[in-house]
Amino acid sequence: MTELQSIEQAKQDPLASMRLPEFRFLMAGRFTFIMALRMMATLVGWWLYELTGDPFAIGLVGLSEAIPAISLALYAGHVIDLSDKRSLLLKGVSFYLACGAALLTLSYTLGSTGQNNLLIGGIYAIIFCTGIIRSFTGPSFSAILAQMVPRPLLANAITWNQGVWLTASVTGHAAGGFIIATVHASGTLWVICTLIFIALFSLFQLLPKPASIKAGQQKTLESVKEGLRFVFRTKEVLGAMTLDLFAVLFGGLVAMVPVFAKDILKVGPIGFGWLNAAADIGAIIIILILTFFPMKKNQGRTLFFAVGGFGLCIILFALSRTFWISFTALLLSGVLDGISVVIRGTILQLKTPDEMRGRVMSVNSMFINSSNEIGQFESGVAARFLGVVPSVIFGGTMTLLVVFITWFKAPSLRKMHY
Repeated sequence: MTELQSIEQAKQDPLASMRLPEFRFLMAGRFTFIMALRMMATLVGWWLYELTGDPFAIGLVGLSEAIPAISLALYAGHVIDLSDKRSLLLKGVSFYLACGAALLTLSYTLGSTGQNNLLIGGIYAIIFCTGIIRSFTGPSFSAILAQMVPRPLLANAITWNQGVWLTASVTGHAAGGFIIATVHASGTLWVICTLIFIALFSLFQLLPKPASIKAGQQKTLESVKEGLRFVFRTKEVLGAMTLDLFAVLFGGLVAMVPVFAKDILKVGPIGFGWLNAAADIGAIIIILILTFFPMKKNQGRTLFFAVGGFGLCIILFALSRTFWISFTALLLSGVLDGISVVIRGTILQLKTPDEMRGRVMSVNSMFINSSNEIGQFESGVAARFLGVVPSVIFGGTMTLLVVFITWFKAPSLRKMHY
């Protein structure tokens, strides 16, 4: 069998990247780490709403994390390209563990004292710190991927990476609701810290991943500008990032799920956990399908239809007063979001040179990941001024508008296939 035939055979194997031991360790660490983070997000949202009864307080969580994450994103990309990515990941996960331990300490020292203002302030301060850490860890997970997987297997590895992320997310959301109902805040934080420690152990098994650029090769400012120039010059990358940025900014309703669960659908913490998990369940289903039956053509056009359908699902969720209709709307939104995540992630990895992965992934983090937190803040502000239900309808409608505008403004993305 020739080398070319071996490569083609490997590309047809849906388990190809998972056969690499180091990639399995990375996925194990990513799974437990993301599960812990999603469980923490579920806990903090429910905890703050219990303490304040105000949806705006949940929105402020997103702002607290987004400010440092966005502010440091470009610098973080430069640092990632200059650093051993294994070492950087280990440091970031260790700091997250410290933040989890700090929240656990707050729950024991202030949780039953009635000093709610001090407790709420402490929670926001710790979430601010996680935003700093996230600006480094998120892009590092993406940048390290291409250093351990051969390029012919990269598309398969990206699909597995997204599948693991989404599976961890749904597990963290759903389990968070059940665990909160059973052992309350302190017990949930013990579980979170344990999961982060397991993630740290798994990532410790990775081999060193050397820097993409040498120290002193470029000044920091010039390095950052180079990453930005690449993103803005590569229209497919910019279009995919922009489309998802505004769709998540306006269409994300994670911040309002506690309000719908408690005040509108009246389902309590267990129902809240399932609603939080619904979109991720849908995404897992489609990721599994795409792993074994990958898209062969018209990926750009499919991306537009997926994001537009996502906006329609958000509007349906806002109008529903029945738990199962709401759950189904979120489930379908997850299916469509999963499709867009795979397409966008593949475009990004295939178009980015190895020596710029840290900077480009950080720009992506600033565009996409932080849009979740800004979207959370936007949801809180809109809910305060428009009301919870009208604010979610507004978000879904704006998502449809963004898709319509981008369809005409980014023809190269619409026509793209890989």
